[in-house]
Amino acid sequence: MAEKQKIPAKLRRLVRERAVGRCEYCLLHEEDVLLPHEVDHIIAEQHGGITHSENLAWSCFHCNHFKGANLSSIDPITKRVTSLFHPRQQLWKRHFRLNGARIEPITTQGRATAFLLQFNTTSRLDERLALFAIRHYPR
Repeated sequence: MAEKQKIPAKLRRLVRERAVGRCEYCLLHEEDVLLPHEVDHIIAEQHGGITHSENLAWSCFHCNHFKGANLSSIDPITKRVTSLFHPRQQLWKRHFRLNGARIEPITTQGRATAFLLQFNTTSRLDERLALFAIRHYPR
């Protein structure tokens, strides 16, 4: 297995700026959380993913850690293994919609991603509801 590469500062800035400071999975802005956002390898290095802008996404701490090195999850409706939402190749609004602060998946990939990344657990939903009330979610 290849050694994990450090992400150069210039590339990290590009990923952050492209995402306008928002998690590319749950849309939480980095200014609204205590734990810093991170660069996510969409396809993890252990699966052959490279440290290149097209394989990197800006991710909040929770989404990045729930996702880990996973490329897929189980669609909770069909119970089938399904690939995860890919922020470089797919549009967020084709897989998810917002209902207030709740992230509602609308495709099999959306459901598998929402399930794995635990978008709507009580604590994550409460956090987004508080931000929604002060018009900080989404931004």
